[in-house]
Amino acid sequence: MSSILWRSGLWLTLLATWGLAVADPVYITTGQLLDVASGEVKTGQVIVVAGERIDAVGELAIPPDATLIDLSDKFVLPGVMDMHTHVARNLDRTYFSGLFQSPHRGTIGGVVNIERTLLAGFTTIRNVGAYDYQDVALRNAVNAGEIPGPRMAVSGPALGITGGHCDSNALNHAFAQRNQGVADGPWAAREMVRKNVKYGVDLIKFCATGGVFSKGTKLGQRQYTFEEMQAIVDEAHTHGRKVAAHAHGTEGIKFAIRAGVDSVEHASYLDKEAIRLARQHGTALSMDIYNTEYTLSQGVKNGVPEENLNKEREVGSVQRESFRQAVAAGVNVVFGSDAGIYPHGENGKQFARMVRFGMTPLQALQAATIKTAALLDWEDRVGRIQPGLYADIIAVDANPLDDIREMERVTFVMKGGEVYKHE
Repeated sequence: MSSILWRSGLWLTLLATWGLAVADPVYITTGQLLDVASGEVKTGQVIVVAGERIDAVGELAIPPDATLIDLSDKFVLPGVMDMHTHVARNLDRTYFSGLFQSPHRGTIGGVVNIERTLLAGFTTIRNVGAYDYQDVALRNAVNAGEIPGPRMAVSGPALGITGGHCDSNALNHAFAQRNQGVADGPWAAREMVRKNVKYGVDLIKFCATGGVFSKGTKLGQRQYTFEEMQAIVDEAHTHGRKVAAHAHGTEGIKFAIRAGVDSVEHASYLDKEAIRLARQHGTALSMDIYNTEYTLSQGVKNGVPEENLNKEREVGSVQRESFRQAVAAGVNVVFGSDAGIYPHGENGKQFARMVRFGMTPLQALQAATIKTAALLDWEDRVGRIQPGLYADIIAVDANPLDDIREMERVTFVMKGGEVYKHE
C-alpha cells in the first residue's frame, strides 16, 4: 500500500466508502484550528480521534506508524449545524409535485438530501416538519449506519390550526385535504404532541402565524390562541421535548415566547418588545435570511404561485432588518436556513448573509456550533473540537474569519470519526 495514499487520508476515505473499520486512533494534523468559543485560531495542532470521539487535542507527538489524516494546509473547525431544515422532500422542485407523486418519494428524496447536507459540512441538523414521520425514519436509518447523513433532531408532523400554515389548503373542500398535524383546541393539541412523542420525535414544531408557502394565510396573522400555545409547550416539556414555533408576525412571536417555546423560527416582524422578550426568556431565534434570494430568482421557474411570491417580496427585507436588530440587541440568534425551500447542500450560503446583516464571521460560526449545541442540549456531544465530544470535524481551504464564504466550499467532512469527504 502506498504510504502517500495512507498518510494523505485518501485511504481512509476509501475505507469509509467501502464500509470498513479504520484502526484507532487516527491522528489529524491541522494548519489552523478554530476554538469557536474563544475565537482563538491555533496553529500546529493535532487532533486524536478514537472511535467516534475526540481523544486529545494539542501540540502532540505523532507515532511513526500512526494512521494520519493530513490537513496541515487546511483551516479546521467543528462540523456546523442547521436548526431549520426540511429534508424529506421530493427531488422534483416543481411546487405542486407533492400532490401528484407518492409520499414515499419524499423519503427517498430525504436520503439524497441528508447526504448532500452532510457533504456540505453540516454534521447536525434539526428537521422541523415532515409527513408520515419520514424524518423519524431518516434519523433512525442514519443512527443505524444504514445511510450517510448528519445527526438529526426531528419533529415529525408540525402542529397547526385548520386552514393555517401547517395545514394543506391547495385543493377544494371535496378533497377533504388536511395535514396530519392539524389540531384545534388545547386538548387536541396536547393529544397531537403525545402522538408525535409516541412515534419517536425529538422536538415539537407548531405554526404560530401564517407563512409564505401556504395558500390563504397572512404572514402577520397569529394562529393558535395563547391557551393552545401554552398547552403545546407544557405537554412537550413534560415529555422532555423542546418546542420550535414558526412565527413571522409580531403578535404570534410574542405569544410563542410568553408561552415558553425554545426557539422561534423566521421571527420576521420583530419589534422592541419582541426583542426584549426574547432576551428575557432566553428564546433562540432561527432566522432564514438567505432563501429569499433563491425564491425570488427561481420561484417562477419552480411553479411557485404569485400569491406566495408576493408574500416573499413583502417579508424578505423586513426579516433581514429584524435580524440586524436582534443581533445588535444581543438576542440568541442560531443558524437556521429553511433548506428545502432551496436546494439542500447549499446551506452554507446563509453564513455570508448573516455577516452582511450584522454578525461578525465568528458570531456566524458560533451561531452554527456552540449556540446550536446549546439549543439542542447537546453540548456534551457536538459543537466544539475538544476531548470527549464526537469527532465531527470539517475543513476549508482558507480562514473563514477573513472570508466567511469559505463556508460554502467545505473540502473535508468527518462525522463521528468517519471520513465522508476529503478533497
